[in-house]
Amino acid sequence: MSKVSRLLGVVLALVSCGERQVAEEPAADGIVWPAVVDSHVHVTYWPVADKLAASGVATVVDLAAPESALGTAWPIQVIASGPMLTRPNGYPLESWGSEGYGNACADAACVAQTIDRMAAKGARVVKIAMGDNGLDAALVPVAVEHAHAKQLVIAVHALDNASALLAATAGADLLAHTPTEPLTPRTIAAWKGRAVISTLAAFGAPAAVDNLRALRAAGCTVLYGTDLGNLRDAGPSTAEIGLLRQAGLDDAAITAAMTTTPTSYWKLPAIGPGSNASYLLLERDPTKDVRALLAPRSVWIQGRRLK
Repeated sequence: MSKVSRLLGVVLALVSCGERQVAEEPAADGIVWPAVVDSHVHVTYWPVADKLAASGVATVVDLAAPESALGTAWPIQVIASGPMLTRPNGYPLESWGSEGYGNACADAACVAQTIDRMAAKGARVVKIAMGDNGLDAALVPVAVEHAHAKQLVIAVHALDNASALLAATAGADLLAHTPTEPLTPRTIAAWKGRAVISTLAAFGAPAAVDNLRALRAAGCTVLYGTDLGNLRDAGPSTAEIGLLRQAGLDDAAITAAMTTTPTSYWKLPAIGPGSNASYLLLERDPTKDVRALLAPRSVWIQGRRLK
């Protein structure tokens, strides 16, 4: 915290919250808070990382980009998957992702080799396209087992109930979107103790809001995510925040989904002595008014103030 003290001229009182730390008391001229994390973006597809940084989004999870983008130096922290795993000619290869946003595999050897290659290039997540136009269902458990052996998170593009249930049964960690087809109680229960990324504004079917409410009630961790590239808000999305509220999250819960919860989930540095955490100086407590996150007074990216 020495950098913070020099920059702000204050000593922050910190309170431990599980695996995270936040400012318990306001600094002399504001409140220090962990920066916003968008857990679903395509920042190579829509390269607005500089605008994200200026708005207080300091970390993003890029859930599909060409292999050549792995290792790119960005003005924010990017946790990347590389191309998503899919079947030959599957989603998204025949649509928006035709220029390298998917890796096509038809057998287990290809799946293992592809995951090995992505991990060697710095990927921390494996994203699997599910459904009739995604990776063959028989290969999903293969991908999950191989990725977990390398301590990689498995995120699934599963918008329908059958795909979401299959992914949970196979051991996947994270729903890349809140599914847009109504989920059965069995599927909702299967995701207890795992996580879901919201993306409600990008995939705005009314069922998604209901699904997120039910998943959260069942014990699924909610991570704020916009599907940036599909959604064109180069900063915290007021539309996403509004839909999170419709799903039953109050200001404190929305703030957690945008900041402290993903900080813990993605194992980002917590604010503390000597850390290189990313954080914001805010006018007021965002747990009481989440709009405070939309207009930070100043932004620090990995311990350095953004000018």
